[in-house]
Amino acid sequence: MSAHATGIEKGTEAVSPDKLTGLRFPNAAAPVPSQEKQSVNPTADPLRPASVVSPEAGTSEDDDDEVDNDEGYPEGGLKAWLVVLGSWLALFSALGLMNTLATFQAYVSTHQLQDHSEGQIGWIFSVYTFLTFFCGIYIGPIFDKYGPKWLVLAGTILLVASLILLSFSTEYWHFLLSFGILSGFASSLLFTPSIAAVGHFFKKRRGLATGIASTGGSVGGVIFPLMLTNLFERIGWAWAVRVQALLSFTLCAASNFLIRSRLPPPKNAKVHPDFLIFRDVTMLLTTIGIFLLEFALFIPLTYITSYMLASGFDETFAFNTLAIFNAASVLGRALPGYWGDKFGPFNSNMGATLLSIFGALVVWLPFGKTTPGVIIFAILIGFASGNNISISPVCIGRLCHTKHYGRYYATSYTVVAVACLVSIPIGGEILAATGGNYWALIVFTGLLYVASFVVLLAAKISYVGWKPLAIF
Repeated sequence: MSAHATGIEKGTEAVSPDKLTGLRFPNAAAPVPSQEKQSVNPTADPLRPASVVSPEAGTSEDDDDEVDNDEGYPEGGLKAWLVVLGSWLALFSALGLMNTLATFQAYVSTHQLQDHSEGQIGWIFSVYTFLTFFCGIYIGPIFDKYGPKWLVLAGTILLVASLILLSFSTEYWHFLLSFGILSGFASSLLFTPSIAAVGHFFKKRRGLATGIASTGGSVGGVIFPLMLTNLFERIGWAWAVRVQALLSFTLCAASNFLIRSRLPPPKNAKVHPDFLIFRDVTMLLTTIGIFLLEFALFIPLTYITSYMLASGFDETFAFNTLAIFNAASVLGRALPGYWGDKFGPFNSNMGATLLSIFGALVVWLPFGKTTPGVIIFAILIGFASGNNISISPVCIGRLCHTKHYGRYYATSYTVVAVACLVSIPIGGEILAATGGNYWALIVFTGLLYVASFVVLLAAKISYVGWKPLAIF
């Protein structure tokens, strides 16, 4: 990792974070050692953050603050796990809705919006995913300064309101406003503090705790598609969506009493993002790698059901495949959290990306028109995407202090949000250009995963040097 990313000017040696634990350097620069490049100890805590430089000033962000100390984190206990439960409930509704995009897309494209192209319909869902991440540009820093209470409450109210409005939608602009804009903003109000709050109670076990919390989104992604597919036939679109609104209200209301922050706000905390964090090469490369991951992920997540309908599969099976995808994602979010804590979040993320490459190019492309092939693909990509979604925020947390995590996470995911904005419409345009043939879209998805792996590997090398087996 470059010297500037450790709070020490170029030309001096980086100090190991282990030597700084528990020390204070109020209004003073860090000790000046010799000129040896920092290396990573494979036996060290893989989630210990480096001492990060404030890009606006040449001093440590932790002036007048204690350096992140492992002993200061509960790493468990009733209060900590209740926060995880609250995050799980909120993410069930917010990420569960995101994981149901294929169900909504397939339904409205054959009913209310059947006269619109795939690319036009795709903009509704891309605006939703874009706002879910982009709004974190301010929500993350606000969380750092004020905590999660009012953010989660506002998210609960707006999410339920958006679903009620969605149930009455019949025109294109209705869907764009109610789902694309309002649901996207509401989901961000729930998503960002739910992820960030867990980091206040866990450090060594942060990957596991974040993974467990994020399984709520996967479980929601199993329950919602199955529930909606059943209810669409029985009670119609409007009441099916209202049932989802009622369930979301119940879960989010409970989360309001459980999600809490623990750490006091950093001194001089700001409520705006800080793009100067990208002066750190590792942070920049990590953000680009996650950008490419999210770009690739939302293509199968949105188009898997339409792909199966176009390939002649039974309609019920086509809708239920999304549930298979999200069921695999449950394990993909929980288990790799443990692996990320043990072997490093970057290693876990890159391993899952390799699995995605295999799923897209070796399974989906040649065997996607067969029942076993599409099931195996859904399981592989579901498992891998679950890992990517839950571990990617931990990768960012690996590069900053916990008190500043909301700002770093929000700034990084503001860039990532652009991928969510353009991926679905670009996928629709690729389909239009190939006459509805999905092979080009599949190849495009696979190549995005390849590019993501290369960039994440470069991010790791920029931090640890040429040590491919290093825990990071």
